[in-house]
Amino acid sequence: MSDCRPIAVFDSGVGGLTCMRELSKILPNERIIYLGDTLRCPYGDRSVETIRKFTEEIVRFLVSEDVKMIIAACNTVSSVALDCAKETAGEIPVLGVVEPGCRAAIQNSRAQKIGVIGTRATIGAGAYGKGIRAINPEMIVYEKACPLLVHLVEEGETDSAIADVVLKKYLSDLLDLGIDSLVLGCTHYPLLQNAIVRCVGDGVAVINGAKLVAEEAKKTLEEKGLLSAKRSGEDILFATDITPQFERLASVFLMDVKKKICRTKL
Repeated sequence: MSDCRPIAVFDSGVGGLTCMRELSKILPNERIIYLGDTLRCPYGDRSVETIRKFTEEIVRFLVSEDVKMIIAACNTVSSVALDCAKETAGEIPVLGVVEPGCRAAIQNSRAQKIGVIGTRATIGAGAYGKGIRAINPEMIVYEKACPLLVHLVEEGETDSAIADVVLKKYLSDLLDLGIDSLVLGCTHYPLLQNAIVRCVGDGVAVINGAKLVAEEAKKTLEEKGLLSAKRSGEDILFATDITPQFERLASVFLMDVKKKICRTKL
């Protein structure tokens, strides 16, 4: 049996395109609808109430597109509003990015010292620390808000001397504490992966949540019998504001994917 309905991915802006890219690699037969709330991003400095309101609006829109799965590729949403997304989606399975990242961080830590970087909202919620310690109470978790990193990505400064300086400022304290596993707690951050690896060195495992959630999506679709046997059309990228950054990154990271970009209101 084949289910040709699309998978939905949403984020506050462009960061979730990293998740969409991984999904396209792992599940080439699946059609994907992406929604980036570029008009109102970033979410990291918003109140919890506002983030939950935005999440409900986005999920309602995606449900109206007859999707079979929804992935909250935004760590901020996954940290403070995943329950809201699930409630709004009803019977449609909803995945977040926090839990897969927690499991991978533990698996890759020998010293039992894990660093987590993310937006102020993600770090303030403490979702990764709680999730990691729920699996293994022996783990020591250091969480750090890195608000400038999203802006570096949005401005295209992903592998530059500026990125190196900012990352050194943010990560030096975590490295001094002896972490050997670093969770990229924002889907923008994999776009900084080269610079992050340069900063932390070979002794620290860098955990990319985008790839992990794509693997989780494949497993869930298999278990529920929702896989598509054949691709049924092109992917659609919705944005609440079609910015030059959105178009540029969609072109760079999804160059092999047949897609169209549309503006939408929520």
